[in-house]
Amino acid sequence: MRGVTAGGVTVRELHSLGEFEEVARLFDGIWRPVPGGEPVTVELMRALSHAGNYVAGAYGEDGRLIGASAGFLAAPVGEALHSHVTGALAGRGAGLALKIHQREWALARGLERITWTYDPLVRRNAHFNLVKLGALPEEYLPSFYGAMGDAINAGDESDRILAVWRLAEPRVTAAVRGEPLPPGVPPDAVAGLGERDGHPVPGRTDARVVLVAVPDDIETLRRRDPGAAKAWRHAVRDVLGGLMNEGAQVTGFHQKSCYVVERHDRAASENR
Repeated sequence: MRGVTAGGVTVRELHSLGEFEEVARLFDGIWRPVPGGEPVTVELMRALSHAGNYVAGAYGEDGRLIGASAGFLAAPVGEALHSHVTGALAGRGAGLALKIHQREWALARGLERITWTYDPLVRRNAHFNLVKLGALPEEYLPSFYGAMGDAINAGDESDRILAVWRLAEPRVTAAVRGEPLPPGVPPDAVAGLGERDGHPVPGRTDARVVLVAVPDDIETLRRRDPGAAKAWRHAVRDVLGGLMNEGAQVTGFHQKSCYVVERHDRAASENR
C-alpha cells in the first residue's frame, strides 16, 4: 500500500530494522518504560511486518517520525486487524492520520473491522476513539495487561476497554469524513457515576440511558492523588464494567466527559 498524506502528515508501512529502531526510540520517549516494559520490541515489529501484518510510521512535514502503529491479523481469519500499539506526539495530527491509513490498509485486504484496547479513564482517548473515529466499546477487560512497567501506567491497574471499529458502518464513515454523529442523550438519562471535588460519586444505573463520568486528567491524578485515582479506577470498573457485563451497550462519549450507556433489559424499561 502506498503512503497516505493527511494534514501534512505522511503515513507509510515500515519494513527495515532502522525504521523499527526509530519507532522504538519514539515509543521510549512516550512511555519511558523500565527495561523489559517496552510496548513493542524491534524484533517483534520485524516479525510482524515480515509476516504481512501492520507496522506503519507517521512523518511530519520535516520528515521526522512523529507516530507509529503496530498490529496483527486477528481471528476469525480474514475479518479483523488488532491494533496492538499506537503512539504519537501530541498535537501533530499523527494519531488520526495513522488510523485513516490503518483503515485503508484493512479495507484493501477485505477486513471488516479493527480492534484495539485503551484505558477507559483517559478522556482524550475515549473522545478520540468514540467520537472522532466512530469506534464503540464492546468489552470491559479488568487488569488486562497486569502490572505495567512504564511511566504512564505504573502504579495503576491496567483495566482496558476493547474498542471495535466497524469500518463500513455509517457512523464510522461519517466520523472519518469529519462529521461525527453525536450520541443520543435523552432528558431522562441518569448519572450512574458522577464527580464531586475530584472524586467519583456513584449514582443510579437502573434507567434506560446511564451516563458514566471519568476524571478530567487521570494521568496527573495518579501522580497528585493516587488514592483518588484508585477510587476512580474501581468506580468505573464497577459501574461501566458492570453495565457492559450485563449486556448494556456504550453508544458514545458525551461532551468529552462521560460514556453514554444504553440498557435494554426489563429493569431499565420498568424504571423509565
